[in-house]
Amino acid sequence: MRKKVKKSLISYSKRNLIFRRILRRLLFIYRRIKYLQYYIVNKTDDKIIVFEAYMGRNYACSPKAIFETIMKDPKYKDYKFVWAFKKTSDYLFMNEFKNITLVKYGGKQYYKNYSKAKYWITNSRLPEHIIKRKDQVYIQCWHGTPLKRLGHDIITNTKNALNTKKELLKKYDNDAKRYNYMLSPSEFCSKKFESAFNLKELHKNNIIIEKGYPRNDFLYNYEEKDVDRIKNELNIPKNKKVILYAPTWRDDQHTTGVGYTYKTEVNFEYLKEKLSNDYIILFRAHYFVANTFDFEQYNKFVYDVSNIDDINDLYIISDVLITDYSSVFFDYANLKRPMIFYMYDLDYYEKDLRGFYIDLDELPGDIVKEEKNIVDILKNIEKYNKKHSTKYSKFNKKYNYLDDGKASSRVIEKAIK
Repeated sequence: MRKKVKKSLISYSKRNLIFRRILRRLLFIYRRIKYLQYYIVNKTDDKIIVFEAYMGRNYACSPKAIFETIMKDPKYKDYKFVWAFKKTSDYLFMNEFKNITLVKYGGKQYYKNYSKAKYWITNSRLPEHIIKRKDQVYIQCWHGTPLKRLGHDIITNTKNALNTKKELLKKYDNDAKRYNYMLSPSEFCSKKFESAFNLKELHKNNIIIEKGYPRNDFLYNYEEKDVDRIKNELNIPKNKKVILYAPTWRDDQHTTGVGYTYKTEVNFEYLKEKLSNDYIILFRAHYFVANTFDFEQYNKFVYDVSNIDDINDLYIISDVLITDYSSVFFDYANLKRPMIFYMYDLDYYEKDLRGFYIDLDELPGDIVKEEKNIVDILKNIEKYNKKHSTKYSKFNKKYNYLDDGKASSRVIEKAIK
């Protein structure tokens, strides 16, 4: 009954702007009061650090890299570490770490620890009702170098299913007001974050730590035994090349009661017919995407790896990346492996949804709109690599020049005193 009511309220709020604003305001007040119960009675503890990634969905990205680097440093042996997850039962293996507590995202212990922790480390927005004290430190890692425009830089009247452009900008501002530090892997990224998150107007333009992306340290430090381990865990053949297909989400695709959804606009039957002798495909949906995918008819050719926590594991076992507008290709470029950009809805996405920060001619790979083009490239992959080698080199010099496997240490030295 409760789920039906919630679904009905969400459905109606998508159609009625005034109702949505009233409902959100009431929820905000209710949640703020809940948080104040802990905020009022607790004081900041200098030796508590709270981590979360993708709003409690994963153990991944820069928060994971920073956490694991800290765990190796004896200076933090008497610190308390808190990780927030939507499903804590999926992460019980983390209890092997010392001084760690797992809390449910949005639960009582979640609020309690945020009210006390000296440091907050996340890669996505935090709930608006959480209040930050002046002596608390919010380290915003974000989750990638952006191709598509973000926040205040979106110039189209974005067709987001749940928010107007004004509502989105308010969310960005409310979160950015709390930032003490924001991580950046490049000068390009620093400039885009400053404008997208409205940092200058909020008098926060001096908070950026431009030291490389901790999330990419693993791409420089992994070993071949990691590749073998991951392939064994996924039960994928070692005698075939691996294609990682990682499309992003679409702002205007949302189903009430489910969440953001994605329709796979790929003819996997055709790809299976043409490529299955030499390749397998790992399909990775964006973390926002809530619907499930049925690839049973492509058994042993398409593997759904959307539930794998850390995409770095998928990067290092793949031979080729296929994506569209996701930021994954900026990170993957560190591996210097071929990339294909399958942008079947390019005109619509650029003009009606987001728009882009960079000229698409900079992309270190071909833009294709049909599966036939994908097959042609994969059949001649060595020639393809040579074709884009110069462009690839320029791309990494501009966007990834700070990534070297040691970014986590530099960030910790700067942000955690």
